[in-house]
Amino acid sequence: MRTIRLLLLTFLILAVPAASFAQFGVAITIAPPALPIYTQPMAPADGYMWTPGYWSYGDEGYFWVPGTWVMAPETGYLWTPGYWGWGGDAFSWNEGYWGTNVGFYGGVNYGFGYGGLGYQGGYWNNGGFYYNRSVNNISGSSFHNVYNKTVINNTTYNHVSYNGGNGGVTARPTAAEETASHERHIAATGAQSEHQQAAGKNHALLASVNHGRPAIAATAKPGEFTGHGIVAARQAEAPYKATPSKSAASKKTATRSNGTNGSKPVGNKAAATRTSENKATEKKASATSTNENKAAESKASTTHTNENKAAESKAATTRTNENKAAESKASATRTNENKAAETKASTTRTNENKAAESKAAATRTNENKAAENKASTTRTNENKAAENKASTTRTNQNKAAENKAAATRTNENKVAENKAAKPKEARPASESKPTTAHAQPAPRQQTAPRAEARTKPASHPTTTAHAQPAPRPAKEAPKTEERPQK
Repeated sequence: MRTIRLLLLTFLILAVPAASFAQFGVAITIAPPALPIYTQPMAPADGYMWTPGYWSYGDEGYFWVPGTWVMAPETGYLWTPGYWGWGGDAFSWNEGYWGTNVGFYGGVNYGFGYGGLGYQGGYWNNGGFYYNRSVNNISGSSFHNVYNKTVINNTTYNHVSYNGGNGGVTARPTAAEETASHERHIAATGAQSEHQQAAGKNHALLASVNHGRPAIAATAKPGEFTGHGIVAARQAEAPYKATPSKSAASKKTATRSNGTNGSKPVGNKAAATRTSENKATEKKASATSTNENKAAESKASTTHTNENKAAESKAATTRTNENKAAESKASATRTNENKAAETKASTTRTNENKAAESKAAATRTNENKAAENKASTTRTNENKAAENKASTTRTNQNKAAENKAAATRTNENKVAENKAAKPKEARPASESKPTTAHAQPAPRQQTAPRAEARTKPASHPTTTAHAQPAPRPAKEAPKTEERPQK
């Protein structure tokens, strides 16, 4: 279709004399759409730096290049975004670049640290990049250099995507930005260039298709237009105006050259004929172009509708799959957490039960020991009491037996003494011998020998094995003088 339009344009140019045109130029006279509203995807890892999305221009008009996280080409380098600027008769694109300082990017508020002047999203220090958490979506233990600083953006031209012209940002470069523009620069990396080329081939990113609200507004890594790291625009900031094709030329001036022959114009008929033919050709070409454009627009509209439906269906399927995956992951996480909690609770109960059993066993052991000690003490005391009682009983019995034996011996001794003290009976007179004239007194009767009396104990009942006291010697019987019978 584009080839046919170019051929028709060539035919018209050839049909009109070359002198008819003083100037013929091509320019982009319609401003790019407003920047869409979207959230920043999470940074994939430490070391990645944010490059904001922007509107680029291709054969089919403006298309969105999603913002993405990229690696800097060298340590210490920061990204200066490109921007659209009005040059007095058309818009032109100023390419972005890497440098040690951020230069002028038209005062456009790209967000996420690029508020229109400089960069507030982070800085380099001793070979490491420090992230401002207030404007960067970072999370995880891999980010070691993190700080928080509130950033105030310029909201006067919020979401305006170009500088100058009607409604554009009126910012001008500062002295520092002018200096940064003359420093050593590095062009966009290979990953960034491939990212832009892939966006230009994605029909869904055309402004004429997404109407300023791209389904892929940002990605986690360059060139990755599917998967978990994709972020869609929430809304378009301003209504999108269709952009004319790059081949729609603006005619600046058109002059005609008229030939003369005396006082009468020469070639009026031929000129009139050429004018009529040109008008007929232009009408025919215009009608053909109109019909072709309508057919192309209808086809493009149908194609866009089908692509949008396919993209929405794919996006819905992707979201469903992501939701299912998230639910499965959450369910697995809950299951693991529940198992861990159950295991921990079981371990706790087991430990508590073991502790309780150990405590109960120790208590029983102590109680048993106390009871045994008490019983042993009781038995010892009872045995001692029984032994003391038995000893006292034996002592009392021995004393009673000794007292009884002593009393018996005393009585026997007394009987023996009394018996020994009685006088012997006098002999009969007939047995007495004749005496002399004077009768001699009879000799004294001797008592029992003392030795025999002392040594021969009186008979008494056998006592216990205890030693008995020696018997007291019997008292000598009183001496009596036996008188002779008359």
